[in-house]
Amino acid sequence: MELSPSDIEQKKAYELTLRSEPTKDISQTPFLLRSLLLAELSMIAYLPPEQAKIAGTALGFINTDFLNNDGSQAYVFSNHIDIVIAFRGTEADDWNDLKADINALHALAETVGRVHRGFKQEADDLWPLLEKILESNSKNLWFTGHSLGGAMATICGGRCLLSRIKSSPTQIQTFGSPRVGNKRYINHAKVDYIRWVNNNDIVTRSPPVWMGYRHTGKEIYLDSEGKIQNLNIIQRNQDRWKGFVTGLWNKEIDHLSDHSITRYIEYIFHETINSGTLGI
Repeated sequence: MELSPSDIEQKKAYELTLRSEPTKDISQTPFLLRSLLLAELSMIAYLPPEQAKIAGTALGFINTDFLNNDGSQAYVFSNHIDIVIAFRGTEADDWNDLKADINALHALAETVGRVHRGFKQEADDLWPLLEKILESNSKNLWFTGHSLGGAMATICGGRCLLSRIKSSPTQIQTFGSPRVGNKRYINHAKVDYIRWVNNNDIVTRSPPVWMGYRHTGKEIYLDSEGKIQNLNIIQRNQDRWKGFVTGLWNKEIDHLSDHSITRYIEYIFHETINSGTLGI
């Protein structure tokens, strides 16, 4: 069952299915298990603070801090070795998030290059809080997020490389992230970045390329059956049609249901089983 952000927000921590095992060192975790963990933390980011803390503890994070400024939100999960910044994603009935979606026509300068105005504003709200937390950080740093949270993770992760902060992300992983900036920006903001895309997820195709927006990082594509595939353009279009038709058969709008963070988690979990958790 796919859960929307508002569905997750109403849940108690014990009502969410968490398949990740508590980990002491994310960098030593096989790739797919690491992705599963970060996807689940991206889901947990939709919970209210007291429930997010419970869920974070269940995954091995002894500290959970909630960052909130003008509706832009993130959680800081940490243990003795790792610190994970999980940005809260898009909530359909949250005006602050909608503002980020309607500003696609206005790109603003961001370090080098230009980024989506709304995404930049969301990142700007949280950046002073993040700087304060990270200025003395010596732990392995990870950024993650779903939907709008993925865009915020991309921008803030890139800022770490050019700011006074000595700590830079070990890796960024996003799930269903939109395009963030123009070609100059994505070519400059170099960081180990994994970008998960699920079949027809409509958010990953916006803002459109004709407006100058580009994706960055290494894409990992989940096909209409939830399997990791490396497809050419023709094969991907065929796969998208397959997903669309299957969605109609199941009385779903595939472009929307494929954006669900719980669907990303389900597919990544099954890929860990199919691969024997050896990673890719």
